[in-house]
Amino acid sequence: MPELPEVETVRRGLVKLVKGYTITTAHDLHPRALKPESIAPLKSINGAKIIDLNRRGKFLWFVLDRPQVLVAHLGMSGQFLIHQKDRPAAKHVRAKFDLSKNIRKRELVFNDQRTFGWVSVEEVINGIPTSAQHIATDPFDTNFNKDETINKFAKRNIKIKTALLNQEIMSGVGNIYADETLWRAKVHPEISTADLSKKKIASIIGYATEVMSEAIEQGGTSFDDLYINVNGESGFFEQALAAYGCTDEPCPRCGTPIRRITFGARSSHFCPRCQKKYR
Repeated sequence: MPELPEVETVRRGLVKLVKGYTITTAHDLHPRALKPESIAPLKSINGAKIIDLNRRGKFLWFVLDRPQVLVAHLGMSGQFLIHQKDRPAAKHVRAKFDLSKNIRKRELVFNDQRTFGWVSVEEVINGIPTSAQHIATDPFDTNFNKDETINKFAKRNIKIKTALLNQEIMSGVGNIYADETLWRAKVHPEISTADLSKKKIASIIGYATEVMSEAIEQGGTSFDDLYINVNGESGFFEQALAAYGCTDEPCPRCGTPIRRITFGARSSHFCPRCQKKYR
């Protein structure tokens, strides 16, 4: 699933390629593309100008020259792609947007093989779409309050990895970057937040910010063609992964084979020597 670095990479690409364009025609091409809670059909944004692209955690939205916004969640495999004549057409287009700016025209498609992603026309409350009201700020948000977030972690009595994945505590971190964050912090994924000092929680937030910053610079993490940027290009951060997906490979820090355990419905990867459960 695309996490913050992948969504931010998409957002930056869209800013460069579609900001300032007008949506001449929006096409809803799949019965599950439009979120049921959408306040209006896609055609309601015909004629709207794209003013900017914003993001909170994994939620992305197009700011328009009208009160409503176009919100998107990439789900497991959602992609925004600029159609290019010299490349094969996307095979799983769920929505299409014809764009124009003066004499220039572009076609933006929302492609989603697994169809867990969605788009939605929504109202905005205090600058945030209605579907993202419950989502906490992420470390790159100008409104992010680190001390407040540390207290949110400290008040819980849950496994630290569960806490990192909770988008209502701090948003943006998914399975990949949770594993990488905890590896850097030398913290076992099953340690309870109640057993961590506020200083240690602060360091975990710092490592999460660090690893996601590096991933953004590399265009995100791509294991297959389910995540690509708006130009159809893959990210390269998977080459720098120290723990996630590295089962039985030597830990880059101590050489001990990386272990994989089942963590809820997910897998968790860690170094049993560097990240001891009990100290």
